[in-house]
Amino acid sequence: MRDRFNQKLKELRDDILKMGSMVEEELKLALQALDTLNLELAQDVMAADIEVNDMRFAIEEKCFELIVTQQPAARDLRAIVAVMNMIVDLERMGDQAKGIAKIIERMAEHSKRPNLPELTKMGEIVGDMLHQSMTAYASNDINLAQLVADRDDEVDGLYANIFTKTMEKMADTKKQKKVESSYEMLRSARELERFGDLATNVAERVIYIVTGKLNEVNVDIEDEL
Repeated sequence: MRDRFNQKLKELRDDILKMGSMVEEELKLALQALDTLNLELAQDVMAADIEVNDMRFAIEEKCFELIVTQQPAARDLRAIVAVMNMIVDLERMGDQAKGIAKIIERMAEHSKRPNLPELTKMGEIVGDMLHQSMTAYASNDINLAQLVADRDDEVDGLYANIFTKTMEKMADTKKQKKVESSYEMLRSARELERFGDLATNVAERVIYIVTGKLNEVNVDIEDEL
């Protein structure tokens, strides 16, 4: 019976890693659509998000089944509960990518999007954060999980820069024509900033699985072992 339960746990881990890959791909599509203002790619993001949502509910059902039928011990239960929280965060990350896709239709009315290197950098970082949080989960690597949290400060700083630039354009009457498109880019940046927060939440759950303690990931994790 234990061997069967361990196999079910392995399948659960494989499922959430697959879901993480699906969200990572959804983000890539959204960023590509935003960079090119491609409406077809934006629609692909919408379709991908439906699949992510379906995956979330399928994993959630498996978690409930394991809890009810196997009555897992404390450590195993902790891992299952952590997964149930992680899939919610992953689904919300997909929602942030979908939020970017929704913006593209309005952005497409402009000949080109404003040149904001900070936004491109944000996209790269939060994508890496998701990938690293999934790698940390796969290997129970709390040090890598901590690195995810450390990068969130960089994302917040880039968002602050974009916010400042947008406000400056709004205050400059000579740049009023650029305000609308810049504001849409600010909204995209907000979606990415939130995406980074959610990736950090996943990293917190990895640390919880390994240490049994749920804390903000910016604490010294060596004290939690």
